[in-house]
Formats: sequence, structure tokens, C-alpha cells
Amino acid sequence: MMRRYTTLSALAVLFLFPLVWSGWASFEDPSNYLEMARFGEGVGTYVTNSVLVSAMTVAGTLVVSALGGYAFARFDFPGRNLLFLATLAILMVPYATILIPLYVLLGYLGLQNSLAGLSLVFVMFQLPFALFMMRNAFEAVPRELEEAAMVDGCGTFLAFLRVLLPAVRPALVTVGLFAFLASWNDFFAPLILLNDGASFTLPVAVVSMTQQTFGAIDYGMLQAGVMVMALPCLILFVVLQRHYVRGFMSGALRG
Repeated sequence: MMRRYTTLSALAVLFLFPLVWSGWASFEDPSNYLEMARFGEGVGTYVTNSVLVSAMTVAGTLVVSALGGYAFARFDFPGRNLLFLATLAILMVPYATILIPLYVLLGYLGLQNSLAGLSLVFVMFQLPFALFMMRNAFEAVPRELEEAAMVDGCGTFLAFLRVLLPAVRPALVTVGLFAFLASWNDFFAPLILLNDGASFTLPVAVVSMTQQTFGAIDYGMLQAGVMVMALPCLILFVVLQRHYVRGFMSGALRG
């Protein structure tokens, strides 16, 4: 038992050290935060852009994956398994190779250089994992609960809302958390798909603000940006930890 606690403590220190070091480096000179706040359009603009993109990504991923996972788990229709495998096949496509075609496609849709277009790209890349989780989560719910709801007068959609969605809440939290982290921290997709400084998300802005003079990196400002980016992720993990672990175990390990 003592050996296990020692190992876990050592791992905790190992993983927390970079974050603590970044926090110390950022607060060593408080002017780092002031310079970051005044950069470009203002850090508030970049944080707002990241929040909007993350919110749209989480909402879109949850809606599509919940409805899709329910359909794959509960309905038997022609080509169901083939369609599910085709969705999972997105994971085999290298992320960077299709950003340029997606940029062109967004131009045809009138969503080029827009936060909504960027969020649609994030939703697309989140769907394979999200559908896999939600399908397994719905399959783990006893059909008797759904049948009892229908006996009480609920239709299919009402039973889905009132019975099945509450039963798979941990899986929804897991999917939403993964979608948030992917959209909040991603750098490459916003760099390619956004070309207006006022639309930049926080990761792109942080990289831009730390290389202002002949490419020299301002490490103090960089660490300040890292702390601003890491804080929402830490808060969500702490608040949703219990649901995340339950959802990941029930959704990912089944099947």
C-alpha cells in the first residue's frame, strides 16, 4: 500500500511540475499579463473567440453524437454497421492533410474565416470518438427502462429525452469534455482556417504575441498565455472528474 501511494505521489509531482513551473515563471514578472492583455485585439477578444468556438463544438458534438449513438444502438436499419465503420474511418485520415480541402469547402459554404466554420470542422473530427462512446453508453442502458417509459405514454423521442439521456449523463460529460479540450487547445486548424486577427483563438494569439521582435520568444508572456489556457481545463477536470471517469469506463470499455 505504501509503495502504491509513493508511486502515485511521484507521478503527481511529475505531471504537476510543468504547470507549477509555468505558473511561477508567469508571475515572476506581473507585467507579462499586462503585455498579454494589451496585445493585438486584446486578450479578451481571443478568449471570447475560443469560448465561442468551444461552446459551438461541444453543443454540436453532443447533439449529433447523442442522436447518432441512440440510432446506432437502438434501431436496426440497412447499412447500420457499414455507416458506423465509415464514421470511425475518419480517424484514419491524417488531420493535417484535409485542412486545405476543408478551407476550400468552407469558402463555398460562406463559412471561410468564421468561428462557426471552425467549430464545424472540430465537430467532424470529434464524431468518431463521440459516436463510439455514445453508442456503447446507450447499449448499456436496459431496454426495459425505455419500454416502461413507452408503456407510460412516452413516444420514442420523449423516452429518449426523459429516460435515456439522464441514464447516459456520464458519457455525455466525457464526450463534451473531450470536445472542449480539442477545440480549446487546438492550434493548427485555427491557424489554417482563420486569417483575420480579430477572429484568432487563444492558442494562435499566444504564439503570435510571443514572437514579436525578430522571431525572439518572450518566454514570460508565453507562460502567462499557457496559464490562461490551462485554467479552464483544470477547473473542468476538477468539477467533472467523477462523471468523466464513470463515462469513460462505461462507454469505452463496453463492447
